[in-house]
Amino acid sequence: MSNTYPPALGIDFGRVIISSVKDDGRADTAFLQGSTKEAMQTPPNERAFEVIKELVEAFEGRVWIVSKAGKRIQQRTRQWLHTHKFYEQTGIPKEHLRFCIKRHQKAIHCKELGITHFIDDRLQVLSHLKDCVPNLYVYGPQKGRIHESWLTHVHDWNDVEAALL
Repeated sequence: MSNTYPPALGIDFGRVIISSVKDDGRADTAFLQGSTKEAMQTPPNERAFEVIKELVEAFEGRVWIVSKAGKRIQQRTRQWLHTHKFYEQTGIPKEHLRFCIKRHQKAIHCKELGITHFIDDRLQVLSHLKDCVPNLYVYGPQKGRIHESWLTHVHDWNDVEAALL
């Protein structure tokens, strides 16, 4: 695929920016299933804000959050980003937030935005992007080994930093 766009980065929200694991190692489902107060207490993944800020600089502001979410979770996501001062700490503009209802629809946003790099925690999502986004990164722990040659496995934000900066 020839790249006629300047580099642009897409980042998933759930389990990439926000943590899905409690301090004791158990799954944290509060963001999706808990009260609004509990959802707002869901922490970001370690170093997420710091590395995203560096990525915003490296990609010259062309960084977008692209998330699959229904109306209720869209509202929670916006509230979480505001509560945690995400925009102020990372430099991503509020307008750089996109939602879709189905995971495969992330490809539509990636094409519209000229995304050249995308970080997501789901292989299924990345499989929908492999024909339109040349640089794909699967984030976090995965079940089984990653054998796909068309993506890079990044375990945490330290790996993201090493791969993209």
